[in-house]
Amino acid sequence: MTKVTFYKSGGVFYAFEETGHTGYGESGDDVLCAALSAMTMLIINAIEVSYASDVQYIIDEKTTDIKVIARGALPAYEEDEKKRFAVSGLIQAYFYQLNDLVEEYYDFLSVEETEEWIV
Repeated sequence: MTKVTFYKSGGVFYAFEETGHTGYGESGDDVLCAALSAMTMLIINAIEVSYASDVQYIIDEKTTDIKVIARGALPAYEEDEKKRFAVSGLIQAYFYQLNDLVEEYYDFLSVEETEEWIV
């Protein structure tokens, strides 16, 4: 099972962590895993390129665990309110998209949110 934890500060989404393998299909043929990977990279690239905002990410090649932190979603790190809203909105959209997937793939995917600070 893949567990995705989303982090918020003051109600603002700014980071997420993905751990574990979905186990939905064989390695290399797991469409759920492929979907998660594609969506994660879309979020990272959109934040970096489309919004020119710093995003830190760590991908553990052995475990495939991923940690993504976009401090540009937080007022303490980004003055431009529109940019903060856009960056946080991307992460929030991913949160809702994954929650939709959980309805069908609940044995392979879990999604949580927390107000904890991860950095």
